[in-house]
Amino acid sequence: MSAPQSPTASTTFAFDPKRDFAIERFIDAPIALVWEALTKPEHVAEWYMPKAWGRVAYAEMDLRPGGAFRVDIAVGDGAAFPNLGCFLDVVPQQRLAWTSMLFPGYRPAVFDDIPITAIVTMEAVGRGTRYIFTALHRSEADCEANRTSGFYQGTEMAVDQLVNHVLVLNRG
Repeated sequence: MSAPQSPTASTTFAFDPKRDFAIERFIDAPIALVWEALTKPEHVAEWYMPKAWGRVAYAEMDLRPGGAFRVDIAVGDGAAFPNLGCFLDVVPQQRLAWTSMLFPGYRPAVFDDIPITAIVTMEAVGRGTRYIFTALHRSEADCEANRTSGFYQGTEMAVDQLVNHVLVLNRG
C-alpha cells in the first residue's frame, strides 16, 4: 500500500507533496463502522498508538468545530503525555479535520512538537470504505522532519491498526 500523490476524495484543501503526506487504505467495512472506530474514544484507544511503541492512556473526542481532540499516550509503563488539539471540521462519515496548533475553543496552542493539521476523508466504495489520512505541515522542513523522526512510520502503523480494528468490529 502506498501513499497517494494527492488525495482525491472530496478534498477542500490544496495538497502539496513537498509539505504534506497522505496515507490511503481501502477498508472492507461500511463507512459507518469506520467513522465509529475513528471517533469513539474506546475505539481510538485500541488503534491510535502503535502497539509496539506504547499505549493510549486517555482519549477524548468532542466532535464539533472547536471541540477537543485529545489522545494522551504513554510508552511502556511510563507517564502519559498529553496530545491535545482542536477539531476544525466534522462532517459525519465524510471528513474529520483537527490541528495541534490550536487548543479546544480555538485557543492558540503551546507545544514543542512539529505542529500538523490532520484531515481524514472517507467515501463509500462498494461495501467498503476508502480512507485517506493527510497531514499538512507548515514547511518542507517540518514535513521532512516528521518523515524521518518516526511520525510518518508511526502514523502508517496506527492506520494499519485502525484497519485491523475495524475489520474485527465488522466480523463482530
